[in-house]
Amino acid sequence: MLQLQNKILTLISFLVLFFVFTADLEAQSYITEEGYVEFKSSAPLLTFKGTSNHLTGLIDLDQNLVDFYIDLNTLDTGINLRNRHMRNSYLETDKFPFAEFTGSMNSIFDPESDGKQEVTVVGEFTIHGVTREMEITGTLERVSDEIELIATWTVLLEDHNIDRPSVIFYELAEEQEVTIKALLKLQND
Repeated sequence: MLQLQNKILTLISFLVLFFVFTADLEAQSYITEEGYVEFKSSAPLLTFKGTSNHLTGLIDLDQNLVDFYIDLNTLDTGINLRNRHMRNSYLETDKFPFAEFTGSMNSIFDPESDGKQEVTVVGEFTIHGVTREMEITGTLERVSDEIELIATWTVLLEDHNIDRPSVIFYELAEEQEVTIKALLKLQND
């Protein structure tokens, strides 16, 4: 009888561990704190870009949640004076320090498949205190136990009440091309 109880306890312990381990494997939440953001402005007389390696984000496959944000004070155009003008006069980072996109995937990403998979995310993009609905197409690719994200989309400055400089040598395009790249690590709870 005691031997049977030990076998039953062993079986129950095994099943509990199996379900806990399996549930942990299926937790499909990926995070980054050092993604890359680039905006590119192409005006007739001047093309320049701003970059940052401080993109923070999350892709939660279980909840179908995609959320990324950037501290706009970390954007660097390579010229300190231009950075200061961009932050103070146009982005007004003292009032609106972050840009954020939150949404959900319209297409299914299979983290077990090899190769790049195109995904479309629908959600809200907020910058300069103005939120707009957006649909962004990008790629996700499993790289070992991480996910690589690449996406590019266009932001219209007037859609977010961002003034454009009027001085000819500071010309800024109405359309800004935004690219994000990130390697997201599987989140361990």
